[in-house]
Amino acid sequence: MLKIRKALISVWNKKGIAGLARSLNSLKIEIISTGKTATLLRKNGIPVKKVASLTSFPEILSGRVKTLHPKIFGGILANKKHPLHMEEISGLGIQPIDMVVVNLYPFPQKVKENLSWDEMIEYIDIGGPSMLRAAAKNFKNVACVSRPEDYKMVLSELEKNKGFISADTLKSLAQQAFYLTKEYDNAIYNYFKGKNIISWNLEESQRLRYGENPHQKGALYKNVEKPTLKYKQLQGKELSFNNFLDLDTAFSTVKEFNEAAACVVKHASICGAAIDKKLSSAYRKAYSCDPLSSFGGIVGLNRKVDKETSRQIVKSGFKECIVAPSYSKESLKIFSSRKKLRIIEADFSQRVNFKDVKSTNFGYLIQQRDIHKIDKTKFKVVTRKKPTPREFRDLIFAWKIAKHVKSNAIVIAKNYSILGIGGGQPSRVGAVKIALKGMDKKVKLPVLASDAFFPKEDAIKAACRKGVRAIIQPGGSIKDPDIVELCDKLGISMVFTGIRHFRH
Repeated sequence: MLKIRKALISVWNKKGIAGLARSLNSLKIEIISTGKTATLLRKNGIPVKKVASLTSFPEILSGRVKTLHPKIFGGILANKKHPLHMEEISGLGIQPIDMVVVNLYPFPQKVKENLSWDEMIEYIDIGGPSMLRAAAKNFKNVACVSRPEDYKMVLSELEKNKGFISADTLKSLAQQAFYLTKEYDNAIYNYFKGKNIISWNLEESQRLRYGENPHQKGALYKNVEKPTLKYKQLQGKELSFNNFLDLDTAFSTVKEFNEAAACVVKHASICGAAIDKKLSSAYRKAYSCDPLSSFGGIVGLNRKVDKETSRQIVKSGFKECIVAPSYSKESLKIFSSRKKLRIIEADFSQRVNFKDVKSTNFGYLIQQRDIHKIDKTKFKVVTRKKPTPREFRDLIFAWKIAKHVKSNAIVIAKNYSILGIGGGQPSRVGAVKIALKGMDKKVKLPVLASDAFFPKEDAIKAACRKGVRAIIQPGGSIKDPDIVELCDKLGISMVFTGIRHFRH
């Protein structure tokens, strides 16, 4: 615990500073301050000593030098438990400083104002970061308050502990100060570099047994600056590297729908998906798409898992993981019989929008995630034959699923259920043939969704032979007129979305 007797306050952002200083004064804490901050405090009737009265040296160079003085930094850096330190500063007439309240010139904010170089230079803070780093280094002896949002917490602890601050709080405040000065220096470096430089603060949140394969090390990292998806594991073995990849696909897919949705994912590829009024019915249809591939798969559900759905999942064989917004007590009891089954409860209401990052030998590829929402008003029926209302609903369903299938992506559907998927193939006609091969021959008039345009007629002909009579695709090929003409000849309706959904 550290007793706070003397506080140095020097802030650019003066929000809440008068209230803080008034409360510090009521706790018998002496306040020293600089320039405009001292003037503001005095206007509010708060006793304050100017830094210049301690240093016996005025502010110089238009305020560039105010606190850079041994009597300030000696007071901040002295180790109060080191007898020689205390003897030395006493002999030099230096008084220990117990708290530093500092925030910095707004350089990162001013960058956005397109100021001149000379103007920007004046917003590079020197004394502020120096005091923060000094206080943070000596955190066992100095409370380092670098953010206005921490004032309330600090005051609460001071009042509760009669002027003392705990060791844990001192360390936490120091950590925040070092983070702030690091980011501040990054902003200045980026400005001088004149390029778009991305720096992420990734914190290891979970070490994994290994990566994609046992010979690769792996861990889950979270960005300390942005909220990640809130989730908790309710049951089962530790999650693996590959589990997280599969869970991401399953979660993203079922989140596309307002209706009760279910999907089964294997090796980051969807092997079944469906929507229905009841979650149990949606799962049953999703599983029936490809029961063989679903063995050892990951299940995604966008509704609270009930007893009937959990029974169907257990009955359908071995599964690695389940992700859903919540679970009934009955469903958890049923899942408890499968000790290794990982049960994940995730916050489906949360909006997470990270950058999509891929590493290559050439460097990192960074893009926005594909979060485009369907706008049916921009869809165009380009054939003479129009899809029926039921076909149109199935086309929308298949289009949403295709967004999460590896390119070239082909999805065949009927009655809100996937019948066949062809994904990750080098040729589109090859993907169509794979999707058709997985389709039940008895199904009449299924629909087909393609993540990109058709460069040749062969895929359309193959689909037609299997009874497909409605297709949705982005359009945009120089072959579009030929494709539309062929569809008119074969009696197929075709919808152009104007949006491509490649997923490499």
